[in-house]
Amino acid sequence: MDAHPPVMIEVPVLEALVRDMFVAAGCAQEEAAIIATHLVGANLAGHDSHGVVRVPRYIDWMRSGFVHAGRELQTVMDGGAFMLFDAQFGFGQPMAKKAVEAGIARAQQNGAAVIALRNAGHVGRIGHYAEMAMEAGLISVHFVNVAGSNLVAPFGGVERRLSTAPFAIGVPLPERPVVLDFATSRVAEGKVLVASNGGKPLPSDALIEPDGSFSGDPHTLYGDYPPVGLREAGKGAGAIRAFGDHKGSGLALMCELLAGAFTGGGCAGPTVGRTRISNGMLSLYLSPAHFGTEAEFHRIGRDYVDWFASSRPAKADEPVLLPGQPEARTRADRLAHGVPLQPDTWTSLVQAAASLGVSAPA
Repeated sequence: MDAHPPVMIEVPVLEALVRDMFVAAGCAQEEAAIIATHLVGANLAGHDSHGVVRVPRYIDWMRSGFVHAGRELQTVMDGGAFMLFDAQFGFGQPMAKKAVEAGIARAQQNGAAVIALRNAGHVGRIGHYAEMAMEAGLISVHFVNVAGSNLVAPFGGVERRLSTAPFAIGVPLPERPVVLDFATSRVAEGKVLVASNGGKPLPSDALIEPDGSFSGDPHTLYGDYPPVGLREAGKGAGAIRAFGDHKGSGLALMCELLAGAFTGGGCAGPTVGRTRISNGMLSLYLSPAHFGTEAEFHRIGRDYVDWFASSRPAKADEPVLLPGQPEARTRADRLAHGVPLQPDTWTSLVQAAASLGVSAPA
């Protein structure tokens, strides 16, 4: 029996706590609610690495002036079907939500849209933005980087040169929506954070030491850290590995060039003179209705994914799943039974709430 079972928190209780924490930290109610809903939504999808485990770090960044409440999304360029936004280092979730809403509106108007966002705080789980577009009937592709965050070693190297550079695609099909969402690193940095807090252990080859040996120990990335408290990525001597060897490393490079260099927000490095990290995101939106192929797209796409999923499973009790199905199943379970948090994660959250004068539920 697990000596440290997870703490089960009902979704409304957890969301209210996180919202109240950001209000106490200086966010307006609407901004705090967007952040809280997104973070808890990541937990609901099973992406605990992008969920409420991030709250103490966000609060620390806010106190340090690395991210700011109340910032407005600045329009740098508006070319009709393409736009460039600057988030001015505001909280990422509200900034990205506004950018995605603009992309959806322009694609519904023009049939396609290209939206660039730079200088945003951590935008969270990228699949959420693909889901927003799918709800509007749109296909979307999202390239993301983390400017100033060099945590990942390129294939063949041991020194950090890449961010975790997530990538997502959403394809809306009737009753079979498909959402591909992953970090181009072997694991997201947040999964290292979760493991350091007593959560799911890392694969033994997720990280790489300076001598080229593989590791699953979070200390490889963070160095020394207390049992409960903040971890600072990059304090360790090692790096996260890219997924899929040269394939993930190459895709991460493209995320850096498209979301970082093309948007003007900056890449993972060099970081000389940079005091904070920020997200860049380049998003493409396509409207099947405008292309005149929506009926064929739905019919052919649905037939194909059904055939794809009908492949005889390698293990009889583990059917082939479409991207996004595990998240949907986890979401349904956690909405019904609550969100499981590792005890160390819950303790960190309670301590952060106390520092803001917010009382956590018993």
